[in-house]
Amino acid sequence: MEMTPNLSRRSFLKHSAATGMALTAPLVVPASVLGLGAPAPSERITMGVIGYGGRCAAILPHFLMFDDLRCLAVSDCRSNRLAAAKKVVDTHNANEDCAAYPDFRDLLARSDIDAVLIATGDRWHTPLSILAARSGKDVYCEKPVSLAIGESRAMADTMARYGTVYQAGHQRRSVGSYAFQVEAARSGMIGKVHTIICQVWEGPTVALDTPRAVPEGFDYDMWLGPTPWHPYVPAYVSGWNYFWDVGAGPIIGMGCHYTDIAQWGLQRDDTGPVLYEGTATWKPDAFSETPVLADCTCTYADGVKIIIRSSGLFQDRYIRFVGSDGWIQVDDQTNKVTAEPASILQARNIAAPSWAQTGDHVRNWLDCIKSRKQPICHPESAHRATTICHAANIGLRLGRSLKWDPQAERFLDDPQANAMLHRAARAPWSVIF
Repeated sequence: MEMTPNLSRRSFLKHSAATGMALTAPLVVPASVLGLGAPAPSERITMGVIGYGGRCAAILPHFLMFDDLRCLAVSDCRSNRLAAAKKVVDTHNANEDCAAYPDFRDLLARSDIDAVLIATGDRWHTPLSILAARSGKDVYCEKPVSLAIGESRAMADTMARYGTVYQAGHQRRSVGSYAFQVEAARSGMIGKVHTIICQVWEGPTVALDTPRAVPEGFDYDMWLGPTPWHPYVPAYVSGWNYFWDVGAGPIIGMGCHYTDIAQWGLQRDDTGPVLYEGTATWKPDAFSETPVLADCTCTYADGVKIIIRSSGLFQDRYIRFVGSDGWIQVDDQTNKVTAEPASILQARNIAAPSWAQTGDHVRNWLDCIKSRKQPICHPESAHRATTICHAANIGLRLGRSLKWDPQAERFLDDPQANAMLHRAARAPWSVIF
């Protein structure tokens, strides 16, 4: 199928129907996901990879390590990254059979692929998740799962509509240190939890840069995807996480990991805080747009608070549950667990791998593909955790406190804030939502 930049939803779906791509929830689970024990080739889960940057390079081996998964194809809009991804998969498979697609639509159009790993930049996470679900594929998507509250709500609703097994890359739910922290908080080891402190790092700044010619082998229009058009500026591409149109800074980049653990520990995966307050500092002469320093307090209806702080060094990040009788903290850099009273630590010996080892999180997803059960970080929990960070960022950008209705998922009496719940998608990608 010849792809063009103007490929419409109608022509994409027409081709999908012609090739047998599932456009509704599958009534029969593919035979390739039902294998038990040592899998025959026909019993493996088949996977495609979309987006091959630093994060994908780090986690892809944790997918390939499982005998019941076979990677058949990769896609990236940069030719050098596409070649690198193919080489990794071919080396692992000991052949040269991995297909390499500059356009992800060719990958999604394949009926022999059961699932996809989405590891693009944040701007593509929700659109690709939705397109993959409509294509009948299960999804593992890196965090954050969206760039707007309305996006991740659309994602969660779509996953439910199509019966997609979706795992968000909030892999700390599958790490022993964080699981023990949650156990300590839930079981009363630290008394009644009243505060959760989420320490991320100080936001960096990006220096002013100028437009250049787009490098050969880089489909920059595809890289921008549904986001507003910008001229190609190298610093904008390399520092994308610090520009509002394509990223959202460390408040969401790291903060969503911690709000996910906070929600999990509080057993509030279907709700969220009702009041957002905070302050932030920007560097006036920076080319980048996200805050350098920030302090946000997110308060639930019962008074429990999540405090998100963006300050300090990258290696100083941590999450601490504070209760009436003590506290328990996990340092993300070292995976070290500390507590007061220290006797809490005698309850369990933490010897599990750190957050950098995603194998258990991937295994949970693969097992759920076979069972058709919800993974540990399912769409609704990912949406709610991400919502907290988005709402905090909106309050910081507007410079005021915000009241939030977690059932209606709207800000109260604030049309300007509600206008920021959604992002206009650039054609032709506006048909996704």
